[in-house]
Amino acid sequence: MKPNDHPMSHYLSLHQVRAVIAVFEEGSFTRAAEREHATQSGISQHVSSLEKALGLRLFERLNGGIKPTAAGETYYRYALEAMATLETAKRETLAIGGRVHGELNVGLMPTFTRAALTPVLEDYIRLYPDVQLRVNESYSWDLTAKVLDGLLDFAIVPHFEGRTGLNARRIARDREMLISGKRSGLVNLQPARLAGHRPLKLVLPSRQNTRRRTIDGYLLANGIAVDSLLEMDAMIGTLEFVASTDWMTVLPALICRNDADGQRFIINPLADPPLHVDFVLIEPARTPLSLQARLFVERLEHQVAVIEQDWRRLLGEA
Repeated sequence: MKPNDHPMSHYLSLHQVRAVIAVFEEGSFTRAAEREHATQSGISQHVSSLEKALGLRLFERLNGGIKPTAAGETYYRYALEAMATLETAKRETLAIGGRVHGELNVGLMPTFTRAALTPVLEDYIRLYPDVQLRVNESYSWDLTAKVLDGLLDFAIVPHFEGRTGLNARRIARDREMLISGKRSGLVNLQPARLAGHRPLKLVLPSRQNTRRRTIDGYLLANGIAVDSLLEMDAMIGTLEFVASTDWMTVLPALICRNDADGQRFIINPLADPPLHVDFVLIEPARTPLSLQARLFVERLEHQVAVIEQDWRRLLGEA
């Protein structure tokens, strides 16, 4: 492709920029069109028009899909910065009036909704009644997909390898607990050393779940015997089943703070070695967190810190 004599004479639209970002992140014109609620031909036309204006190929069209060129990678990086700056400008301008308003779509796992969410919501709704808040509870793979599709402003999920199109930062580090019912014979809040323990009957999330891979690695590395394994991606169902049977599960401390009294569940921190899980906040790289989102995250981080301090006190570590 030869450069145009006057590339700046071509009209550059935000649709073209968004199309390039979507194609780069999705690796496909078809998936980019689905994400942008456009036709494949429309996305292709936007990209081709921009390539014509630049006089450079941004993507190599291959039989198995597309591959960004060096020019495409450079353009994508700066396009993200430009879109983020425009979005920040819009949001900060709207916030000049002094009232926090707008929509906020939050994605949380049951780990955060069961114990940490209620105090956050009570405070947030009271302070920012003009925000139209929606909380979506789901598991990590579903939340990640919805953030990529722009359906959620942000989500909190277990740490993972990362995805193109997402920004991530660690928001919490939690310890994993062995959760059992009264039949287990374990002493509530005492460290659980599972190496050499009788074979376990465990309820664990499916292998789609990021935490499952970590738990499997922990069991294998420490020679922990498992007699029976039941996969269940239903947190409330898992807890009810464990409370009524001799099965056990492994959950982050955050989710079971309200059960620390030992009335329904026996909770034991995994020990020798301990097992931890890191949680990250993920957001679309092309869209920075809004003011209303930042205010929500600040309160959630504070409540997580409160729960962590409670656990240290309960376990005699404070």
